[in-house]
Amino acid sequence: MNSPKQEKATTRDKVFTIVGIVLCVILIPMLIINVTMIIQSYTNKDKVPNFLGLTPLIVLSDSMYPEIESGDLIFCVHADPSEIGEKDVISFFDPASSSSAVVTHRVEEIIDDGDGTLSFRTKGDANNATDAVLVSEEKLVGLYKFRISGAGNVAMFMQTTPGLIVCVFVPMLLFIGYDVVRRRLYEQNKKDDMEVLLAELAALKEEKAKTEQENEDKKE
Repeated sequence: MNSPKQEKATTRDKVFTIVGIVLCVILIPMLIINVTMIIQSYTNKDKVPNFLGLTPLIVLSDSMYPEIESGDLIFCVHADPSEIGEKDVISFFDPASSSSAVVTHRVEEIIDDGDGTLSFRTKGDANNATDAVLVSEEKLVGLYKFRISGAGNVAMFMQTTPGLIVCVFVPMLLFIGYDVVRRRLYEQNKKDDMEVLLAELAALKEEKAKTEQENEDKKE
């Protein structure tokens, strides 16, 4: 039968085990995704970072409203230009900009340039006119698949210094802190178990000594 102290320690261990599992389930994927995206953004600046084939993009305008809204986080997958069809929504490097800005618009027309390459005439659903410049196939980033409403605002925060601290360094500190606490609890439990064992041994010795004394008294 366990003592109240042992039962309390067992309950405490179960609680910390559950906390550890929750931290692993939530924080490990977050760490892996963030670290992967950060490494890709530095090692290959000409491409949009992706994770497991999915390219996340933050939407900054309502040009595709109502299907896609500003502040959404959308996900694209790599697609061969020949796989793109009219009315598909694609993400591409803006051909009208000298920066690396990425635009997500719907394909209105596919144009064969005559030399085996394709171009796309695109338009935002909320815009009155098609985009001024055709999108060449080398500008294609990917084919839009799905979105998480409002998650783009969170992703933008994650790209800031405070966001990196919250999403990368804080999880690392939590893991370290959890491991330190777990080790200390383990050592304390060992110490408590040893104290219980020594107390039991002392009680057994006392009982044995008492029995021997009673036997001696009977002999006399």
